[in-house]
Amino acid sequence: MTRLKDAPDRVLGIDVGKATLTVFDSRAGTLSVIDNTAPAIKALCEDLRPGTLVVCEPTGGYEAAVLAELAAAGIACHRADTLKVKAFLRSFGTLAKTDAIDARALARYAQERWQLLALVALSQARQAELAALVARRKDLVDLKVAETNRLKAPGLRVGMKAVRASCKVVLRCLQGQIVRIDAAIEALLAKSPSLARRIAVSRSLPGVGPRTAITLAAMMPELGSLTRRQAASLAGVAPHPRDSGTLKGYRRMRGGRATIRPVLFMAALAASRAKGDLRLFYQRLVQNGKKPIVAIAALMRKIVVILNARLRDQSQQQS
Repeated sequence: MTRLKDAPDRVLGIDVGKATLTVFDSRAGTLSVIDNTAPAIKALCEDLRPGTLVVCEPTGGYEAAVLAELAAAGIACHRADTLKVKAFLRSFGTLAKTDAIDARALARYAQERWQLLALVALSQARQAELAALVARRKDLVDLKVAETNRLKAPGLRVGMKAVRASCKVVLRCLQGQIVRIDAAIEALLAKSPSLARRIAVSRSLPGVGPRTAITLAAMMPELGSLTRRQAASLAGVAPHPRDSGTLKGYRRMRGGRATIRPVLFMAALAASRAKGDLRLFYQRLVQNGKKPIVAIAALMRKIVVILNARLRDQSQQQS
């Protein structure tokens, strides 16, 4: 992860909306509102110079254009964790919420914690395209599961032939779209040797299938450039302590990227049944008294740490 080495000369906090961007400039102390459009964003970037740090929050993808334009212009930018910014704002006793308050809070947050903020890197176009395809495939699979459940509803078994027929038509359409997305992913990987190598390295680990490897390559491109603790935390498989005084609370996994943990769970489940060291690791934990679900969680963490190390080694060999 790339971070700033020197304190920024200027900090901009941007509250991103669907139609507008509320921008607070710490140096001038001014607040402005611009359109969330390509020309307005480009004009904003042209006014910025190296030494500026821009911080915004994730807003359903509406921040993507801002971050891409800033990264392309060489301006340091950070996509902040919403929960961290909210906690930071409430620590001052502020309960009100407006776009202006959020923009000011983001700027102040960046001024105090700039050393800890990971900067957004300019993603390769093919990696971004793969992420979009994987996200679309997940949406289609979720719709297919929902429609399948509707088709199996008890009421439809008795009658309602028209409803059953409608469900079957939609299912055929969804399956066709999933096949098309899979073909688009394969075509993209054929044009991108670097992505294909990352997926091949991931698949070399028992339990990691093609879907898991593709999802990790799309949704966790930082894998291979992190420490083992950072990798576990980003994947959402790091156990967080809940201790207070003499109380030793139960450590739970939380945070991280929501799309990563489910695929790691399936990979860990497969690895616990496949031949190899991971299966032995799982069995040893269970024999030592760990609950099976806890052993699976530990296996998820071990998988992401191993993949991070293998991708790092592969990257070093290529360089």
